[in-house]
Amino acid sequence: MTLSKRLAEYVCQTSFEDLPEHVVEFTKICILDWYGSAIAGKDMPPIQAVKELVEEWGGHEQASLVTGGKSSLGNAVLVNAASSHIVELDDIHKSSIIHAGTVVIPAAVTAAEAYDLSGKELITAVAVGYEVCYRIGEAVSPSHYYFWHNTATCGTYGSAAAVAKLLNLAVEQTMHALGNAGSQAAGLWEFIEDGANTKQLHTAKAAYNGTLAALLAKKNFSGATKILEGKRGFFNAMAESADPSKITKNLGTEWKIIENSFKIHASCRHTHPAIDCILDIMNEHSIAYQQIDRITIKTYQTVLNITDKPNPDSIYACKFSSQFCAALAAVKGSASLQDFTNESLQDSEILNLMEKVDVVVDAYYEGAYPEKWGAKVEIALTNGKIFEQATDYPKGDPEKMATKEELIQKFIMMTAEKLEHPEEEVEAIFKLDSSSTREWLRKHEISHLKQ
Repeated sequence: MTLSKRLAEYVCQTSFEDLPEHVVEFTKICILDWYGSAIAGKDMPPIQAVKELVEEWGGHEQASLVTGGKSSLGNAVLVNAASSHIVELDDIHKSSIIHAGTVVIPAAVTAAEAYDLSGKELITAVAVGYEVCYRIGEAVSPSHYYFWHNTATCGTYGSAAAVAKLLNLAVEQTMHALGNAGSQAAGLWEFIEDGANTKQLHTAKAAYNGTLAALLAKKNFSGATKILEGKRGFFNAMAESADPSKITKNLGTEWKIIENSFKIHASCRHTHPAIDCILDIMNEHSIAYQQIDRITIKTYQTVLNITDKPNPDSIYACKFSSQFCAALAAVKGSASLQDFTNESLQDSEILNLMEKVDVVVDAYYEGAYPEKWGAKVEIALTNGKIFEQATDYPKGDPEKMATKEELIQKFIMMTAEKLEHPEEEVEAIFKLDSSSTREWLRKHEISHLKQ
């Protein structure tokens, strides 16, 4: 049996009744977290550019845009997926290195609205979409991640699986959806060198391409049946090494979605272990940033590959700079959405402290990655004292989970300036299993957007 067929059988056979109660509740939190990120990012220039483009394209009003109004299913997926990835507060799965929420959920929500499906169907689709992309991501990580953005590549399979589930596709159709999703999987990390807007295009197209693959499969449009393990397939083409056993191990008996991590800081997840350690040291020892002589971050190589950027030149680039994030945390005492501003980018105290930040590879953290995303921080003071703090897991990981209440407060923080009644939005999402997707969006999303 091919891996695609095994995954397709899993997608088709899984029902809402198969989901344990804690998985259902956790999935609602993932939907809430995605929605908060999408609303928070909706007014930013790259998202407005995507919105303007889909307005120029036109289309039947099938589904809601987080930016307001409606458009075609495909157009809505593009806008909603792009918007949820720009403020850097979207979820992440460590071992697959995927932000599943920003590709799986917009595809699922948009399709569920367009086809007037229930909240239970939406929840089920999101859970299986996460499962599929996480397993594929685990199979090719970490080697795939050097050139390829896992969220863009592996995430395409997840959106295809979620929409295939919503469309109630047969096993063979779902297999074809995965095949065509894999043929469209793309997303190179080169954009990180320029701080380009491409990262939002990655999530927009991953959600769109997976949706397209599933919708075509419904019309019996065929796709590769061995897209993962085939001689010209995903594993051979896009990873130095792959472990196909991770695709099927415990498939159907465990739930990858509950391994999800949630961001507390508004920056690249690879900067979070060091931010946590810096905040702990500063708070525990009542250190003022003016006392700092040197900050040394010892961590894994990927942190340097993605975030060793001592001279970021934009707010967005700052979110991918370990030096900036470390200095920001030390000076401001936080690294929240409200902290990443033009004022911070030009703050002389932050800029001076950035020059005192070193980022180096440590053998322990390199060996533990990607199962553990850790760091050890040493802060040396001008008086000669040195303080250390280490962590294997940043706040928001399953091993150091944020509470439901903390994540609700995160949602309110992200949307307070965007929504009239954020508390009502929370209530609506936690009642999804007793309503329809269209009802949730009609009553609680677009009508409450602040203009």
